[in-house]
Amino acid sequence: MPRYRLAQWLGRSVLRLGGWRMQGALPDIAKAVLIAAPHSSNWDGVWGIAAKLAMGIRLSILGKHSLFKIPLMGPLLRWQGVIPVNRSAPQGVVEQAVAAMQARDQIWYAIAPEGTRKPVQRWKPGFWHIAHAAGVPVVVAAFDYPNRCIVIGPAFELSDDMPTDIARLQRWYAPFKGRKHDVVQARQSGDGEC
Repeated sequence: MPRYRLAQWLGRSVLRLGGWRMQGALPDIAKAVLIAAPHSSNWDGVWGIAAKLAMGIRLSILGKHSLFKIPLMGPLLRWQGVIPVNRSAPQGVVEQAVAAMQARDQIWYAIAPEGTRKPVQRWKPGFWHIAHAAGVPVVVAAFDYPNRCIVIGPAFELSDDMPTDIARLQRWYAPFKGRKHDVVQARQSGDGEC
């Protein structure tokens, strides 16, 4: 069995054993920022990785550049799609992420917009800044714990109005409940810090 088929089988098996199913399909686009919410448990990572394997897609995440200096860690992280960023560099994390995205023909970043497993009043807008600056859509994926379902939604094209875009994305997430909490709706004031 070819390696990718084995990975898909493994992902599907983990989801099935956990009682999870998937709904929806990923849009056929070369570049996007995929956000997954609500992020309320370490289990999100298990089900998210299983879904990633089951769908046979490669997702990139951003990681501290210092992790890549640990022996054997750099090649492993790169193999897993982790892109190194230097948080203290003159060009910020968003600029580094956009540059990495523009340098590739195909790339999807995966980001938890809450930035933590705890309930938050505002999403961190880094995902919006990356997608907007790179000119790519935001694809939504939800962990629906009561129904044990990972829901893949549409690709949202962004405007120049970040608070309105984030509120629109959060409305899409409104029906979904995480393991420990729901997505908190956007405040009227909109943005926060990256």
